[in-house]
Order: sequence, then C-alpha cells, then structure tokens
Amino acid sequence: MGGVPTKLEISAGGVVFRERDHGIDVALISVGEDHRWQLPKGLVDKRESTEAAALREVREEAGVDGEVISKIDKVEYWYYSKGATKRAHIHKFVYFYLLRYKSGDVAGHDDEVNEARWVEINDAIGMLEFGSERRIVERAREMIAALPVDAMRADEPEQRTE
Repeated sequence: MGGVPTKLEISAGGVVFRERDHGIDVALISVGEDHRWQLPKGLVDKRESTEAAALREVREEAGVDGEVISKIDKVEYWYYSKGATKRAHIHKFVYFYLLRYKSGDVAGHDDEVNEARWVEINDAIGMLEFGSERRIVERAREMIAALPVDAMRADEPEQRTE
C-alpha cells in the first residue's frame, strides 16, 4: 500500500432500546461539526471485551446504561487516517450489540457528543448517516420483534402498595 502502514482498530457499540407506548425507541448520538447522527461506539480498551466496551461507550456517549441481549453483527471497513505526519490505512472492525435500556438520561452524554436523544426506531433508521449502521438498526428491529414479551422491559423494582 505504497509504504503507508496498515493499522487494525477494534471498536464496539450498541443499539440501546426501550419500549414506549408508541413503540420502540433507540438512543442515537449527533457528532462532529456536521452533526451527523450515528450509534454510540468507540475503541475497545486493552484487555476489555467488546461487550464491556459497548456498554461503556453507550454510557459515555449516550448517557444511558443498558444490558446486553445479544450481538447484532460485526461491521468491517477500511479508511485512510487524516494525520499530517502519521498517515495510515486503518482496517476497522466494529462489534454492535443489542442492549436493553436499564437507567440513565440521554442528557448525561460526554463532551465528544453534540446531542444524544431517543428516537423511534423506524425514524432512527432514516436519520443515521452510515448505511452499515442503518442495516444494524434494521437487524436490531427484527431481533427486538422476536423477543418474548417479558424480555422487552428491564426488571423494575417492585412497587409496594399499603
């Protein structure tokens, strides 16, 4: 590749969902100067599992905690880094997980994110910048539809009535 080094990057992220009266919402984030909408994701730390990284990234970037239901898929792509002195061809793998919402508020996202918000799942597909992420959310929608009814909601504390 013309003397330009090739680097491997592993990232993980998630489609965190919650059931609402109107349907299913997923958490999306807006990033960059162009305010593009995407799924929360980021680099996997050394000795961190992809599942743990997905949970951490969703917490940091979308402000919410989830629990892993299942792996959705792995996306693979190449890109050319933009560093002025350390240019490289990057071979990237991103592992996406289906996560059931447990707690938190999208307003609690980190500073790397312009905005995080809950979006109805069908609307979310249309908002996402990248085709690979649209396909991930389409697959997540199918997986959610196949979940048993009792698996849709996170365990909620018992309400006592006296």
